Amino acid sequence: MGQSNVQKENPYYSKTDTTKLKVTDKEWKEILPPFLYAVAREEVTERAFTGQFWDKDTKGTYYCAVCGNKLFLSEAKFESDCGWPSFFETVRKNSVIYKEDNSHGMKRIEVECGRCDSHLGHIFDDGPPPTHKRFCMNSVSLDFEPFGVASK
Repeated sequence: MGQSNVQKENPYYSKTDTTKLKVTDKEWKEILPPFLYAVAREEVTERAFTGQFWDKDTKGTYYCAVCGNKLFLSEAKFESDCGWPSFFETVRKNSVIYKEDNSHGMKRIEVECGRCDSHLGHIFDDGPPPTHKRFCMNSVSLDFEPFGVASK
């Protein structure tokens, strides 16, 4: 099924609302740009070193690109040389949820948005102190707001 070049405005996006969303994949497909839909809802992975945030060092806040849920602060971002933006901790405990992922013959832990259940990336145990975690995220799944810019 073809998608129009003009995407509908996302009525679920909010940087302040933390209410759990129950939106069908069909609804998301009508709202989201095709590549964001593929990553967030179909668990496609963007190619390493291609996303806009993998090497970004501007100070600010990272949000879920699908729903606006606050996920990470730039202070938790680190250079991991993996080609995707990496963080060692989330903003708050329930910002994300974890699911077992045994796809592609690997045993991994998937990271999803705690508000809209969209795929963000995976978590690994090879990050820096103090958590020793590496949240390896897809750039397309993230929105960024520099510090000093008002949230909407």
